[in-house]
Amino acid sequence: MMRKTWVLALPLMFLLAACGTTASAAGGQHHAKQAGSFTSSGAAVSGTASVAIGMVTVGGQSEQVLTTPSGRTLYYFTPDTAAKVTCSGACAKVWPPLVLGSGRPSAPSGLAGTLGTVQGANGLQVTYNGHPLYAFSGDKKPGQANGEGLQGKWYVAAVGLASGGGGTSSGGSSSSSGSSGGSGW
Repeated sequence: MMRKTWVLALPLMFLLAACGTTASAAGGQHHAKQAGSFTSSGAAVSGTASVAIGMVTVGGQSEQVLTTPSGRTLYYFTPDTAAKVTCSGACAKVWPPLVLGSGRPSAPSGLAGTLGTVQGANGLQVTYNGHPLYAFSGDKKPGQANGEGLQGKWYVAAVGLASGGGGTSSGGSSSSSGSSGGSGW
């Protein structure tokens, strides 16, 4: 039994090691490209990062979350802020950022909250209520939320996520993001 547990733990250990350190975002300036009341059909331009809404199970309960158009769950990282992206390099390979190619981010009709962008090492990254958005390489199909709660810093981007740039999880419990600069994920 112990051998089987160890074999299953190896892929997780690799994922954790890949994001052991992060580089600070270059520049880290917040751009005022707020998406306010975009509709899914009105703002879509070739190369524009689109956001959709889907359902995932978190802590045994169904929750409405932001997803990519293909249904991949989107997450936020508590050390990020509305003006600074802290997950880049090896971290961004495990947690691919939702990056804007051109235009403005596109949201489904009726999405409560604000889409925007922040410039970082990953490019012009889409934000929701000030939280830079990421997918998780451990989610292999739509509706999965395997990244929820990892390292106590990664949480699903729940519809209605409070404004800010880290500090609370989607479930409403406090999470310390620390101020130690250069801390890993």
